[in-house]
Amino acid sequence: MTSRQQPRERADLASAAWELMRAFVDEHSRSGKLREQLQLGVGSGRIRVLFLLRERPMTLAEIADAHGVDRPYATIIVDKLEALGFVDRSPHPTDRRSKVVSLTPAGREAAVTAERILQEPPAPLTALSEGQLTELVGLLTQLRAVLDRGATPRNPPLRFAPARWYFADTPATHRA
Repeated sequence: MTSRQQPRERADLASAAWELMRAFVDEHSRSGKLREQLQLGVGSGRIRVLFLLRERPMTLAEIADAHGVDRPYATIIVDKLEALGFVDRSPHPTDRRSKVVSLTPAGREAAVTAERILQEPPAPLTALSEGQLTELVGLLTQLRAVLDRGATPRNPPLRFAPARWYFADTPATHRA
């Protein structure tokens, strides 16, 4: 094998790995279950906002910044969550122009349900041996580390904790 062939074969392997990962994730998507149980729609935007608000109430501007979307789109997400009874808006204590968005008890329950659905591993994963799972977790942890090195303030690195991915900049007091 020449040195010219090796990078191409490696690229082909990377492409094949990516295709298989995408197909696996697409095949085992939880969006149907989330739609069915929580009426949250197709995308993950509403779920992410539920998870953000679980940490603390936020203004629409803070939601937009934390979610990496523009303010009009954040408003659409919050409107839909409010229509489902998952969030409330209240006047900001010091800024008349802003509203503070917070979870309702139903919103907290929806976030717990969404997390439970998202954490449930698909059957093919649970069928792997302990050694295979250890190897898979090791490889995915390496990929996560590469991604975290490219993190920005708008897209902070994620930290793995048992049963949950956390934003690295989330204070420990909010992780209960």
